[in-house]
Amino acid sequence: MVGDSDRTVYLDHAATTPMRPEAAEAYLRAASVVGNPSSIHAAGQRARETMEQAREQLAQALDCDPVEVVFTSGGTEAVNLAVKGLFWSAGPLRRAVVLPAGEHHATIDAVEWLVAQQGAEAVELPLDATGAPSAAQLAHELDARPGEVALVSALLANNELGSLAPAEAIVAAAAARGVPVHLDAVAAFGHVPLSFRALRAAGSPAAEEGRARRGAPGAPGAGEAGLAALSVSGHKVGGPIGSGALVVARGADPTPLLHGGGQQRSLRSGTEDVAAAAAFAAAATAAVAQLQAEAVRLSELVRRLWAGIVRAVPDAVLNGPPLDGPRVPGILNVAFPGADGEGLLYLLDSAGVAVSTGSACQAGVARPSHVLLALGREEVQARSALRLSLGWSSSEEDVDAFLAALPQAVVGARR
Repeated sequence: MVGDSDRTVYLDHAATTPMRPEAAEAYLRAASVVGNPSSIHAAGQRARETMEQAREQLAQALDCDPVEVVFTSGGTEAVNLAVKGLFWSAGPLRRAVVLPAGEHHATIDAVEWLVAQQGAEAVELPLDATGAPSAAQLAHELDARPGEVALVSALLANNELGSLAPAEAIVAAAAARGVPVHLDAVAAFGHVPLSFRALRAAGSPAAEEGRARRGAPGAPGAGEAGLAALSVSGHKVGGPIGSGALVVARGADPTPLLHGGGQQRSLRSGTEDVAAAAAFAAAATAAVAQLQAEAVRLSELVRRLWAGIVRAVPDAVLNGPPLDGPRVPGILNVAFPGADGEGLLYLLDSAGVAVSTGSACQAGVARPSHVLLALGREEVQARSALRLSLGWSSSEEDVDAFLAALPQAVVGARR
């Protein structure tokens, strides 16, 4: 996309992607509906109808029941509700939170807060060479702490590398041991096939055994073993910034972060943002409908991108999964030895090309990617990396414009 008047080439879709036309239209249409969806008069009920249509639409995209969809202000709130809420509801004897290394900072910081303020214990799982955690290692850690683990939280797709976790195996391992799971699907939803119902079913064969281990219904620590919650974000699929959702399984009962009017199963009180929900649902529907074709198109663009990088910078190093392996199709993480990633980013930006060195939540922070350090990279290697991410509006022209600007930028960054 050579988009605006400054001809910016945008290769940072993993940070945020342009709003889809379907989402913009849905937002404007819903914003014209006057009424609080919790009001019982006709105006309020019209707003309620729009809100519930959005819930049903998003539920269809996620393959879950509409009642399981809890709209939030974004992925960060959804993650915090899942991690803190499941921890608080687990009971006083379950203090451990198991998470892979390299998680998004929404999870890392929430867990660190629980450690500092609530007496939690963080248990970190290592990553393999592609950036994925091991379900066998998870099972080992859970077996070493019987009755002590409040929840497992893991990225379904790593937002910096594009690597995919073995989600079904993680859910099954936790379910067999009576432990609830939260999956952060912010980087996965709309980009790889995703079914909440199927992921829940992955734990079903062991769910009864897991519930027995966890405790009788209603007892302290009782809850939904296996997949209990899944977080998604609107602006990663072409919806508005400030929209997100947490899918909460019917049997799960996380303690809410917010208290008030009791909206959304009392899990997220507050007047619901009808327009944001409608736009998110419209974007999600479009993304899921186009997912298969987009995966093919973006994979071809990424191969074109990588081939051009290797021609221009032969010693460039691919971080994360191989291009022909399971991955998010539009994410490419590349190290440029001898170059400073931040300097490279600024030089490319001066040339009209927008990229990143990792998660946008850490932008401007002068430290190497914690994800690459978790892969065993040395600090100097981690500092030399860029994340290039393509999305629904990306084109061959974007790729070629980046490749044209890259050689001079690398020379400058290596100085």
